[in-house]
Amino acid sequence: MTQIEAARSGKITDEMKAVADQEEVLPEYIRSGVAEGTIIIANNKHRNKKPCGIGSGLTTKVNANLGTSPDNSDLSNEMEKLHIAVKYGADAVMDLSTGGDIDEIRMRFINESPVAVGSVPIYNAAVEAVRNEKSIVDMTPEDMFRAIEKHVSDGIDFITVHCGTTLEVLDKLKNQGRIADVVSRGGAFLIEWMIYNEEENPLYSQFNRLLEIAREYDVTLSLGDGLRPGCLADATDKPQIQELIILGELAARAREYGVQAMIEGPGHVPLNEIEANVLLQKKLCNGAPFYVLGPITTDIAPGYDHITAAIGGAIAAKAGADFLCYVTPAEHLCLPTIEDVKQGVIASKIAAHVADLAKGIRSACERDKSMGKARKELNWNAQAELSMDPDLVMDVRSKNPSSDNEACTMCGKFCAMKGVREYLSGFKAK
Repeated sequence: MTQIEAARSGKITDEMKAVADQEEVLPEYIRSGVAEGTIIIANNKHRNKKPCGIGSGLTTKVNANLGTSPDNSDLSNEMEKLHIAVKYGADAVMDLSTGGDIDEIRMRFINESPVAVGSVPIYNAAVEAVRNEKSIVDMTPEDMFRAIEKHVSDGIDFITVHCGTTLEVLDKLKNQGRIADVVSRGGAFLIEWMIYNEEENPLYSQFNRLLEIAREYDVTLSLGDGLRPGCLADATDKPQIQELIILGELAARAREYGVQAMIEGPGHVPLNEIEANVLLQKKLCNGAPFYVLGPITTDIAPGYDHITAAIGGAIAAKAGADFLCYVTPAEHLCLPTIEDVKQGVIASKIAAHVADLAKGIRSACERDKSMGKARKELNWNAQAELSMDPDLVMDVRSKNPSSDNEACTMCGKFCAMKGVREYLSGFKAK
């Protein structure tokens, strides 16, 4: 049985128990959420690694996009990025490779990652077409489904599939007059294919075939947003919303078939529209977990988009988004470096944690409370351990020694924490 089928029959699986332990909730809570489709467990049944629970009432999760490009296909570098992403708290990673031996790269990610691994099989199909001296529009539906089956049989836990990018949505796009048109790579491949072949998107027209493959491996479908806005001016327009409506319908079909599904959401959204986007997704998709890229809250900060995305991510997660795709400082500029990956993960983890505090997630609140106590006690080791980047805390501290070992160079002997603590201690002693 798949996770949904087990949940509906009243069975609590080992994966549900593991997620419940991680989240510090009752296993029945996880079972109920999986049965309803408001929680998914990203875990290919043939992979047997740490399951990742995403959805209602759980801690906000963070994904790190990794992978090669035709201009940079250094596998060892990507594996180092994987280890850095996991070290700084990524709950999942996606292999988006389009350069080098992408089959080998995918297997390395699957075998070496201790966290859930996702992929976008249409990339694989497109790369194969080009390498066989064909155009992307020459891909056949068989090519697309062959790539999907290969990815999930290899052990991928969740796949992005742009099933809602249909001819109907394409008509909306033609009439919209967008500034940025299409920025989703997978969405662009399928739109080009539909226009050239004058046929419906095979991932939509043959959705039942996709469900059969996903059900066999209990793989989660991440229903991709091929029409996500690529600039603020395009946010919340007709193509985006029409696609979302279709994705909600497809998510319902997936649940009925015993397949887990989550919805991918917008990329560039003004601050004042983020909450509305999340609430709309939850309404149209019957509470399915929401996976957002950022969202990026201004278009004018290339090099700092890990910050613009963290701002949007915190607001989106507070409003109900469940899964944040990190954005690195290299977004819109180049393939991220190892340091970019670190900065992107930390920024997104901060956003997720801030939202979890606002949502009253107990583990998040306890961590902040512990930090407050450590600061009061001037316990620098504890402060480092509780921080997002312990190495940075201790490095900065060691390079900036104070004349008072307990305090820091900001206040030194005028440390508020130390002074008030000593006076209060003396007052209480009397």
